[in-house]
Amino acid sequence: METNENLKDLVKQKYSEIALQDKETNQSSCCGAGGCSTEVYNIMSDDYTQMKGYNPDADLGLGCGLPTQFAKIRKGDTVVDLGSGAGNDCFVAREEVGAEGRVIGIDFTPAMIDKARANSDKLGFNNVEFRQGDIEKMPLTANIADVVVSNCVLNLVPDKDAVIKEIFRVLKPGGHFSISDVVLTGQLPERLRKDAEMYAGCVAGAIQKQTYIELIETNGFTNLIIQKEKPIVIPDDILKNYLTEAELEQYKRGETGIFSITVYAEKPANNESCCEPGCCG
Repeated sequence: METNENLKDLVKQKYSEIALQDKETNQSSCCGAGGCSTEVYNIMSDDYTQMKGYNPDADLGLGCGLPTQFAKIRKGDTVVDLGSGAGNDCFVAREEVGAEGRVIGIDFTPAMIDKARANSDKLGFNNVEFRQGDIEKMPLTANIADVVVSNCVLNLVPDKDAVIKEIFRVLKPGGHFSISDVVLTGQLPERLRKDAEMYAGCVAGAIQKQTYIELIETNGFTNLIIQKEKPIVIPDDILKNYLTEAELEQYKRGETGIFSITVYAEKPANNESCCEPGCCG
């Protein structure tokens, strides 16, 4: 695997390209990383089109769940979306918070920020904003958010523990998150695990499901619930770019599973007994 900074540069480059692609191109790939499959399928994303606040210009087909559907957002809430892309989840969240609430999208890629701001301007929203930044060190003050959402983004981040700590920091006491992400059970074949393109495609960056859950719990979150879980199947014509026929057969006979999960957890309302995120584990 490459260094953390190299991986961040890769993600920024790939998602700058993705910002200029249409939804159909992105959906025929792993989170938009590459349109290499000849099969007609949709690996990751769920259908947003029936959700209130949905805006087709903001939907690049990059998600792996519907976190805003499960996020228990209320009128007047402040919602932060990590890896906000072209603004899809932000605009759905804005429908939930109403004119009296606030939505802040954070994205690492300038091209995505530009696209999201253009979409927001067309919609005429004055309570949705987009900030460029690294979610390992968010451009937000502490205790600002009632709800944090994110859709297929944490798997792209090298230091997932830092992101979980940042989510804890920016949430108000009693606040919560609902995050869709990609996790593993069993080990990916080495070539998939180390390939940079598959990293940008959300697969090689995924960690073990149990490790993911433990990261959340050891950073002080409580009442963790897996709200949704679905298997992700990578088609053979993508796998053949990385595996020999023998390796492919072995992989398909093995116990490795790739899943999209939507996880909910809460920051305790009273943190006086917990000195720092991580000490409550």
